[in-house]
Amino acid sequence: MDFRLTDEQAALRESVRDFAREVVAPVIAEHYERHTFPYEVIRQMGKMGLFGLPFAEEHGGMGGDYFALCLALEELARVDSSVAITLEAAVSLGAMPIYRFGTEEQKATWLPRLLSGEALAGFGLTEPGTGSDAGGTQTRAVLDGDEWVINGAKAFITNSGTDITAMVTVTAVTGTNPDGSKELSTIIVPTGTPGFTVAPGYSKVGWTASDTHELNFDDCRVPAANLLGERGRGFAQFLRILDEGRIAIAALAVGLAQGCVDESIRYAKERHAFGRPIGDNQAIQFKIADMELKAHTARLAYYDAAARMLAGEPFKRQAAIAKLHASTIAVDNAREATQIHGGYGFMNEYPVARFWRDSKILEIGEGTSEVQRMIIARDLGL
Repeated sequence: MDFRLTDEQAALRESVRDFAREVVAPVIAEHYERHTFPYEVIRQMGKMGLFGLPFAEEHGGMGGDYFALCLALEELARVDSSVAITLEAAVSLGAMPIYRFGTEEQKATWLPRLLSGEALAGFGLTEPGTGSDAGGTQTRAVLDGDEWVINGAKAFITNSGTDITAMVTVTAVTGTNPDGSKELSTIIVPTGTPGFTVAPGYSKVGWTASDTHELNFDDCRVPAANLLGERGRGFAQFLRILDEGRIAIAALAVGLAQGCVDESIRYAKERHAFGRPIGDNQAIQFKIADMELKAHTARLAYYDAAARMLAGEPFKRQAAIAKLHASTIAVDNAREATQIHGGYGFMNEYPVARFWRDSKILEIGEGTSEVQRMIIARDLGL
């Protein structure tokens, strides 16, 4: 298996790497400190075509694939995770459900704006009282004539409250299956729909320049035509979306882990103690070598999962492995990078402080580490 990039893939990686260093890096610390959304960065990402990377040109996309998205996410997260998660959620959670399961009318209505980065969309799955138990969804949607009436709440929804958020897709109980289980469906809810309110943004430990809100639905009415995909197929749909998304999160985590290596090498060469650079000390060298080892192996894991997905092969286990391993080593590398920086690693003026605060959520979002272990074990027949 050859994991070397094609010339086109390498060019994409380099262009996003340059963008991250030249455009994102100079402004993101201020956004991070002020907890503000970097609209100017997002607009430029849209002009670059990043939001349309894995989508067909006929829908306004760039004609690339999911691996191209992963390469872009890794390079963005190498500098900042708030910008990277904005792209990841906008593509894999926002636009991808429409692309995978929408009608031609729904695609024509939403995809041009979403794939250009002109608009963002959120994916309303998690609820305040359910967390990892997606099957415990309490939000309900009742068909009343030619409208769905939605009542419930969603929590921790990315890209749901920006000035350019156009819609969210919401999973809801729409009935009962023959076996007595909940019938789950997915419904499109445009921003501004009466009865749909977005709570103030969360005060977060990390990802503070990304947009995250609780959503509330109080007799929120949308047309019956806003059903996304088949009624009762919502559970299967979001499982597919999350399987793909785990590869993307793994790529993001690898980017953060590699960014920790970058910053540690830079600091180890510049910081002098006892008359020489601290990078001359074998203890520091070994720390950085181990960090590079972890980033490299995690990258191979998400490359493998993406290759299987694009080949049409089963990839659920490999996606879970990639997400679990990459998120774990991202936390490890962030901790070690902070240690290498000493007291300065605790100061927000240094990127590693941001990396440290951003890393932990990677072991929680889009499936906790415990859920990944469950997926792996079940796929092994246990």
